[in-house]
Amino acid sequence: METTTQTLARQALEQGRGILRLAPTWVPRSFCVPGRRIKLHPDDYYVLGGVRGGIDERWLSSTTPAKNGPLTGENEGLSMVVFGENGQETPFLLKDAVDELQGDLIGDRLWNEHKSWPMYSKFFDNMGPLPHHLHHNDEQAALIGQLGKPEAYYFPPQLNNHGGDFPYTFIGIAPGTTKEQIRECLMNFTKGDNKITNYSMAYRLEPGTGWDVPPGLLHAPGSLCTYEPQKASDVFAMYQSLVNEAIVPEELLWNGTPKDRIGDFDLLMEAIDWDLNVDPNMMANRYMVPKPVRDQAGMEAAGYIENWVCYLSNDFSAKELTVMPGQTVTIKDSAAYGLIVMQGHGKMGVWDIETPALIRYGQLTNDEFFVSEKAAMDGVVITNPSTTDPIVMLKHFGPNNPDLIM
Repeated sequence: METTTQTLARQALEQGRGILRLAPTWVPRSFCVPGRRIKLHPDDYYVLGGVRGGIDERWLSSTTPAKNGPLTGENEGLSMVVFGENGQETPFLLKDAVDELQGDLIGDRLWNEHKSWPMYSKFFDNMGPLPHHLHHNDEQAALIGQLGKPEAYYFPPQLNNHGGDFPYTFIGIAPGTTKEQIRECLMNFTKGDNKITNYSMAYRLEPGTGWDVPPGLLHAPGSLCTYEPQKASDVFAMYQSLVNEAIVPEELLWNGTPKDRIGDFDLLMEAIDWDLNVDPNMMANRYMVPKPVRDQAGMEAAGYIENWVCYLSNDFSAKELTVMPGQTVTIKDSAAYGLIVMQGHGKMGVWDIETPALIRYGQLTNDEFFVSEKAAMDGVVITNPSTTDPIVMLKHFGPNNPDLIM
């Protein structure tokens, strides 16, 4: 690592008094049609060229590279820290900042255990549904040199002025379905519509709520714009061959399979956590409504409301913080976190924060930050100068958040 990066990381942390400013990170997906709700300029959704597909994702606090095939751009999916000095703004990778600052940034607990920032979040924003697919567990993902991928969903009201074409998500496999029926669907993948969602159940999506999606659980996300905290991995396999009248390439069925085992349908079946998928109490066990982090009346009296919005996984968690108009609050957490400002404007520590209405590709913003463990524990001071508009932000945390006690 060059000394300049070491110096930049340290200077940036000192300049922000423990809070780093991040640049927007845009990611295209060739098999998706953007829902156009993530504030990117209308002219820029296909700025990377038609062959790359539309930009339908913004990755947040990411040290995880996107796995988008041979055309993947350099540093695609990786968040950049922005250091400003003497009128110049210098970007460098958040991954490099973590490697250099280690426990000074993410805390000794996470650094000693993971030697990395072990999660990221994203917005994914599609006009239609995604194919029924799953993410592998750690053991299965290790076969292709990746980590497993648990994830969760929260549907921010600020980004869901419309529901898209299909605001319903298929989750799991209907109880009573046999493994032979699912295997037959997989073997029919190249024959047109393999009809795998015939054996699933769909749930209507509601802004302000969410779902927990462990590895091995089949799911076909619907068309709400989704905030998605997840483990630091981009492993997946598509099990549905036709979605929204579009053919899913066969290569995506084998996406999480070692090259020497492509064609092995037994391996595809092993990736399915069968008991998890046929759970008759799927909604009771996987659906999430916001839960206050502490006494509601006490928070309101102090000028804010904070809720857990993703809280069923040990690998990550997320909160939604609302600071009322005209209030100054000090918010303490026991762990480092990334954040994205969803609504309002004001001050957070030394930083001006604001929610842009429209963002050009490559434009910097003041809506995304990373808070070191020390700054989180000391308390982040947030001031909302508006007389009418709350500040709302989403905060994403790493594994085993000490504050998460349900």
